[in-house]
Amino acid sequence: MTDWTKKKYDEYYNSYVPWLEDKYLAWFGENKTSYTAKDQLDKTKLTSDPSLNAVQDGVNTGVAGQFKSDGLLGGVGDLVSKEGVNRAERGDSGLGEKELQAKAAEEGKREKGWGESIPGAGWVMGGKK
Repeated sequence: MTDWTKKKYDEYYNSYVPWLEDKYLAWFGENKTSYTAKDQLDKTKLTSDPSLNAVQDGVNTGVAGQFKSDGLLGGVGDLVSKEGVNRAERGDSGLGEKELQAKAAEEGKREKGWGESIPGAGWVMGGKK
């Protein structure tokens, strides 16, 4: 696979897969936040008693259901799903081009020693000559 093909595949994958996941979960009235909350809560079985597990499953479903689109915290669930989970999955920081350039410039300053970032003071502070 050529580099260009791999790059284009990754671009389309990162664009469409989060959208497809959102549409699939919306079909069942879920979003990524409510689905993840339910999945994580289901992993925490406290006892081996079936009747207590049934009660715990009901509580888990109720708690996770609050993050569904029509739940009490639906706005929070939708926002975290779209802006948090989707961006994290595709490695998007949410910063614009100018913010990314400013961040890169700041990181470039941090890589230098503090004496090297002062013009003309590098030789005094032990920086590069």
